[in-house]
Amino acid sequence: MAEDATTLLKTADGRPLKAALATAQARSRRRAFLLVLPLLVFVLLTFLIPIGYMLKRSFEHDGFSANAPALVQWFAENPDFDPANPPEAAFAALVQDLAKMQADKTTGMVGTRINYTVPGTISLFKSGARAAKDLAPPYKEALLAEDAKWGQPALWRGMYDASSTYTGDFYQVAVDRKLTDDGWARGGDKERIYVYLFVKTFLVSALITVICLLLAFPVSHLLATLPMAKSSLLMILVLLPFWTSLLVRTTAWIALLQEQGVVNNMLVAMGLVSDGNRLSMMYNMTGTIVAMTHVLLPFMILPLYSVMRVIPPSYARAARSLGATSWTTFRRVYLPQTLPGIAAGSLLVFILAVGYYITPALVGGADGQLISNLVSFHMTKSNWSLAAALAALLLVAILVLYWVYDRLVGIDRLKFG
Repeated sequence: MAEDATTLLKTADGRPLKAALATAQARSRRRAFLLVLPLLVFVLLTFLIPIGYMLKRSFEHDGFSANAPALVQWFAENPDFDPANPPEAAFAALVQDLAKMQADKTTGMVGTRINYTVPGTISLFKSGARAAKDLAPPYKEALLAEDAKWGQPALWRGMYDASSTYTGDFYQVAVDRKLTDDGWARGGDKERIYVYLFVKTFLVSALITVICLLLAFPVSHLLATLPMAKSSLLMILVLLPFWTSLLVRTTAWIALLQEQGVVNNMLVAMGLVSDGNRLSMMYNMTGTIVAMTHVLLPFMILPLYSVMRVIPPSYARAARSLGATSWTTFRRVYLPQTLPGIAAGSLLVFILAVGYYITPALVGGADGQLISNLVSFHMTKSNWSLAAALAALLLVAILVLYWVYDRLVGIDRLKFG
């Protein structure tokens, strides 16, 4: 069999050409890898590791399991116990752990962990820990005499779930489920806040995306059709918000939209509204939508502009010369060519809007809060694990929507510029 041509050819130093090419390609791959290595390390340290830790924290909490060894061991040996009627041995283990908690000063940590799933138990654990050293057998009667709440099935179910470091309790709470005497069940109308905020967040984000698209399309078309000198000048105005602090831009809207602000004063001066009927545009959903639209509008304009700029004007002229109306030309010639930019801008704006919390926190008030504000609250002041569970659910929802978007539109059609 004839040898391959690359094995017959040799380099100037006598090496086979095939081996020399393989060495050069391997050297190029190593050089390329070393060039992107800093970016990979940066992404790993600032993105992948924090997300992994967040996912781990969403189902991990050792506040009870690490401080109640006797009861944890009893639960492990008796997984099929009846929460409605725990035996004397379970109460004896509980009293032993309560005394240990009082000595180790961990009662607050334990009570807080159980309070996440069974509200109102922090004070119960604190009072029980103070009385534990004075209790005598039978411990069940003694502890129930101290407080009848120690016999609640929901409390024992909560302690059993918390006896493992890893639990799905926080995901149950994140979808508005409540631990009852009969197990996990859907919470009441006044207790279902997280699912409502999830739905509200996605609806508001979709609305802001539509508004940004409607506002950005004509602006992008103008920028794409003007001469380059004028287009570049106007593009500076589009990019100007990126050079201004987000906090400053949001605060400016507070001055503009409040009842004694610039917008209301102008409406009163023009006689459009009376001084006693000023519009309420701040600390509600109106303020949130207006401020977030202003902040996110450039993220829609730039992808649209990058696509529109390269559309040849001759296409529209050819359509009109063939008898097409302006509307038909736009609908069948121009608009289809802008779809990659529309898709990219919509995806970018929507994902950014879902995760915004500074702007809703400052201008939204109680009515304009989104799920990200609740994540921030739990992360800084309340429950890290619940915040991580909410963030994980938000991440999963976005990934699902991203997958659906890919199936319907195709990610390969995106053009960000």
